[in-house]
This record gives sequence, C-alpha cells and structure tokens, in this order.
Amino acid sequence: MEPHRIAVFVGSLRKGAYSRKTAFALIALAPPSLRLEFLEIGDLPFYNEDLEGAPPAAWTEFRARVKGCDGLLFVTPEYNRSVPAALKNAIDVASRPKGQNVWDGKPAAVVSISNGNLSGFGAHHHLRQMLVCLNVPAMAGPEVYLGNVGGLFDERGHLSNESTGRFLTKFMEKFARWVDRNGVEIISPSA
Repeated sequence: MEPHRIAVFVGSLRKGAYSRKTAFALIALAPPSLRLEFLEIGDLPFYNEDLEGAPPAAWTEFRARVKGCDGLLFVTPEYNRSVPAALKNAIDVASRPKGQNVWDGKPAAVVSISNGNLSGFGAHHHLRQMLVCLNVPAMAGPEVYLGNVGGLFDERGHLSNESTGRFLTKFMEKFARWVDRNGVEIISPSA
C-alpha cells in the first residue's frame, strides 16, 4: 500500500521559525505509512474574489496540490490569539470560490507552538473552528500545544527534548491511524 500523502502547512514565514523546526521533527517521527511534504504558503497572493476569472497561477497550483493530498498537518504559532495571516490566506485561497473547497473531507491534525506558556492555545482553537466550517475532520486527541518551544531544540534546530519526542511520536502514530480511518470518500455525482 502506498503511503498517505500529507500536506504540511507551517503558519510562520520566518526562516528559523520554531513552527518549521517542529514540522521537521514531526516529519522525522512519522510512521512509514505517511509521506509528509511541505506546501509553502508565503508566496500566495492575498485572496480576492475579483481575481477568480483568471486566478493567479500560484492559487491554481496550490489548490491542485491540496486536492492531491490525503491528509493535512497544520503547525502554527499564535499571532494575536489567532493564526498568522499567511495561514488564514492559504485557507481562504483553497476554500474558494464557493463550491470548490479543496480542503473538503481531508483528515487533519493541528499542532500549535509558543515560546511562552500558553502554547498557542488561541491559534489552535481558532484554526479548529475554521476546519469545522471547511468540513475537515480534525483529530481531537491527543492535542498538541507546545509551550516554551525554544527550549525543545538544540543549536542545530533538532528536537532535543526526549519526552517531547516520545509524545510527538505517539501523536504521529495516532494521526496515521486517523488518516486511515477518515480518508476522503469520493461520491459520484450520479449517486
């Protein structure tokens, strides 16, 4: 059986972002039944419905790549009690125009991070609220809120906290089972 193709979305655009380091750690800890790949969101033009007549090539490519994935993994920091603007824009781009939501039915998981103690709680739940609206079944547990994330990585950017590594390994194993059970069901228009 082919591994499930999982799109990884990193909320922060900063080159040395802890959310990107966390995403790399999750990829390294994933079971072989998942093939994770980054879908970059930083160069997507802002969503504007006026452009739908001739959508930007970046939108078209992004939508096709999301549509071709079997599952979704979001790793995000919290900005002002929500997700970063680039992540919200990516969600909008791939959910529009009305009736062409390419997120529809894809199983997902959410990981939020913070350099403080709150662990991106607001962003985590705001993102889950958006996913419900898009008909994306997000794995309910275990939930991953990584606080004080700066202390979890070594100077090379590798995860160095063993207990966090064990927890994230279990999370990725559970996510693989979630994707297996909740894969997108294609319904024929004639059904």
